[in-house]
Amino acid sequence: MTDRVLIFDTTLRDGEQSPGATMTHAEKLEIAAMLDDMGVDIIEAGFPIASEGDFAAVAAIAKASRNATICGLSRANFKDIDRCWEAVKHAKKPRIHTFIGTSALHRAIPNLTMDQMAERIHDCVTHARNLCDDVQWSSMDATRTEWDFLKRTVEIAIKAGATTINIPDTVGYTAPVESADLIRRLIAEVEGAETVIFATHCHNDLGMATANSLAAVEGGARQIECTINGLGERAGNTALEEVVMALKVRADIMPYHSNVDSRKIMAISRRVATVSGFPVQFNKAIVGKNAFAHESGIHQDGMLKNAETFEIMRPTDVGLTETSLVMGKHSGRAALRSKLAELGFELADNQLADVFVRFKELADRKKEVFEEDLVALMRQNEAVEDRIRLKSLRVVCGTSGPQTADIVLDIDGTERTAHTTGDGPVDSAFNAVKALFDHKARLQLYQVHAVTEGTDAQATVTVRLEEDGRIATGQSADTDTVVASTKAYINALNRLIVRREKTAPDHDTKGVSYKDVGA
Repeated sequence: MTDRVLIFDTTLRDGEQSPGATMTHAEKLEIAAMLDDMGVDIIEAGFPIASEGDFAAVAAIAKASRNATICGLSRANFKDIDRCWEAVKHAKKPRIHTFIGTSALHRAIPNLTMDQMAERIHDCVTHARNLCDDVQWSSMDATRTEWDFLKRTVEIAIKAGATTINIPDTVGYTAPVESADLIRRLIAEVEGAETVIFATHCHNDLGMATANSLAAVEGGARQIECTINGLGERAGNTALEEVVMALKVRADIMPYHSNVDSRKIMAISRRVATVSGFPVQFNKAIVGKNAFAHESGIHQDGMLKNAETFEIMRPTDVGLTETSLVMGKHSGRAALRSKLAELGFELADNQLADVFVRFKELADRKKEVFEEDLVALMRQNEAVEDRIRLKSLRVVCGTSGPQTADIVLDIDGTERTAHTTGDGPVDSAFNAVKALFDHKARLQLYQVHAVTEGTDAQATVTVRLEEDGRIATGQSADTDTVVASTKAYINALNRLIVRREKTAPDHDTKGVSYKDVGA
């Protein structure tokens, strides 16, 4: 264990405790299978005493696990521990994890003296060890517990049979130097420390969870408790993807490794974000949308010449296929030339110079310039002829329902009408459009912004559609939000048609404007 760091994933326990992140039984089993497959050493599958559903999920995960140790959490009482054992006992490698808050603040909750708490720790760890050979004990709020008492309780847990001692920074209060020193001191001074594995469980209240976990490893900890995407209580936990990649990328100063297959990180990150309902922030390390994206012209030019100039890891290391060169106002000529070449446009230097000026003008009006915008830019001087146009729209909505939409569209010069229902006025209108122009595009984004204040504010609506890897974004503004939404949807469809037909400059393509602003 001198160079191996065990990865203990608690996405299904601590991660699910994030308000609103509750997962279904099937989703928990799916995520557990992905964790098992990617090489996580220990999966904390849940808190069996919390509910019948949690018990059933932990038990099912224990029975289905192939490689990982399956762990359940229990408070410091026999009833919790027994229930935990019933859930995990069918696993190939079961573990009972019992905990108690040892700081003065947490001792006050059950109103226990230090001696009473010490006795409870001894009794509960002993009971758990009589049931299971693998017992983890955690000193909740360890980083705010008096040193003498922390040392005493750790020694009691070890003597009672604990095989892993977890030292949590429950409220994310500590700093990296303190995290390393605490583990180092425990290993040096606790009797029996050489017989157990010390673990660290850090929260991110001050944004230092990953740094504190890695510092604890420097101090001698050999188990890191973490979650996918850093999901967890309050500001979250140490993120699995961050510690795994930090150990991989900085092996020069941290000569430790994990058994996690980093190439499967992105897939599970996206799945956890979906089932938990917690999207990953764009600038999140490793798995954020922008983690391998480059907009600055200097960065893009460097990336095109040598990816290592601005990336310390490869996208393929986490399961991505390639780097993303985001086109925006900071992009340079090299990136624009490269992106246009991907679309089939090979430009001479003088042509590129002219297009670059118009690209910058467009980029100043938009946060991000998508491929269809570039296609439109290349056909800017051609007549604009959208195949689908909104002629009229009438919606009925309210508490009594059903919500309906009557629409008239001009499609390739022919007027067509439809009457549809939906879950609200916008859904009804979108259904009406689809009834007249059938497609398989998936709605990726629907966003409404008020341009001004007041009930008569003009709403700007953005709609993003995806079909077979093609992405098209439409935008429209109107004082009627439903009208703006429908126009934006149609605008995106028109641009998607262009994306279907246009992949090279020798194809016959209709020009499409990047924005439709209606009155």
